[in-house]
Amino acid sequence: MSNLAYDSVSEDSETPQQDIAAMSALRPVPRISIQAFCETESIAGPIERAGEDRRMAKAHLKVHMGGVATAIEFYQSAPTPNLIILESRSEPKALLGSLRELSEVCDPTSKVVIIGHYNDVGLYRELIRAGISEYVVAPISMADIVSVISSIFVDPEADPIGRSIAFIGAKGGVGSSTIAHNVAWSMSNLFSSEVVVADLDLAFGTANINFDQDPAQGIAEAVFSPERIDEVYLDRLLAQCAERLSLLAAPSTLDRVYDFDPEAFSQIIDTAQRSAPVLVLDVPHVWSGWSKSTLMQADDIVITATPELANLRNAKNLIDTLQKLRPNDAPPKLVINQVGIAKRPEISAEDFAEPLGITPLAVIPFEPQLFGNAANNGRMLGEMDAKNPIVQIVNEMAHVLTGRSEIKAKKKIGLGGILGKLKPKKK
Repeated sequence: MSNLAYDSVSEDSETPQQDIAAMSALRPVPRISIQAFCETESIAGPIERAGEDRRMAKAHLKVHMGGVATAIEFYQSAPTPNLIILESRSEPKALLGSLRELSEVCDPTSKVVIIGHYNDVGLYRELIRAGISEYVVAPISMADIVSVISSIFVDPEADPIGRSIAFIGAKGGVGSSTIAHNVAWSMSNLFSSEVVVADLDLAFGTANINFDQDPAQGIAEAVFSPERIDEVYLDRLLAQCAERLSLLAAPSTLDRVYDFDPEAFSQIIDTAQRSAPVLVLDVPHVWSGWSKSTLMQADDIVITATPELANLRNAKNLIDTLQKLRPNDAPPKLVINQVGIAKRPEISAEDFAEPLGITPLAVIPFEPQLFGNAANNGRMLGEMDAKNPIVQIVNEMAHVLTGRSEIKAKKKIGLGGILGKLKPKKK
């Protein structure tokens, strides 16, 4: 068991909102094996929930009921993992004695974290001398567990990882890609920050058109040659769209079928996040293993919808599903686009947002001339008319998504029977 510096963890469990804030700053845990031996459900529960968090996706965690004695018996015939988490309600002297027994059957390279019920400085010093990596005083939260594991296995001196923001439409044709590209351009322009856009719609992607690019290579070369992916290779595939904006373009051809494994884009995304502070993922309106995996692993998700009933249903399904898949993250953000089309019956922004339980990140009016001119000229909205109110909305989105400001809450009003329309009719 090897020594690591102690970083005390509060006895008090954090509230869910505090957990989300704490988790947002943590980096993903590498591919390691973890086994936990717990004496109480109050400790086993948070550890199990930690194993389901997206930051622990690469780690393999197994929870056993039973404390140090169970671990000693288990490792007499089984190899020890990278990390052993032990809960013990034993008094300090008994705990130290049982740990000496464990050391006889435990690989010396395995890290050990103790979750104890005694807030004793003397005990902590003895444990550190015994080679324990961390001592945490119960009760604990799920965020405590992920934070402790991350502090042991994530190099604090490693290069920072960029923030990934995934954009997806509640339906096709709602303008998700256009918004993604414009927000990316605004981020790079407003904050003088490097931004990479990855167009994941290999068959029908429009990023190359929107940015007026015709690169010979792009994201297809990376996804079909995963063994070649590193930062140098990825840099060769990037097309420069602006001074600080680069594009991994989709081929937008149908000369092959684009069926992918669930983790097909994971290595590309991991590598791109080491290349720029912000990675914008333009995810097509599909639900597959790889799109689900991409959305699960993103730091932030933006769902674009138009104010119609089918969009509301799809947005609700997406939000509910993603909140179940990402219980320790903030909910997806909502953009209501193309508001105010003449003679089209629409759901008001307030009525649209209320059943979703989300304050919209932005409500964007329908202005076909601005969007059409920008698209036809391969330019961003800010390049066409920097003073247009819609450009200001896009700029505000860029501020929120980079953490420079917060979404402004608006007063909610009644649903007007919308929820009833979402429920299937009884036969």
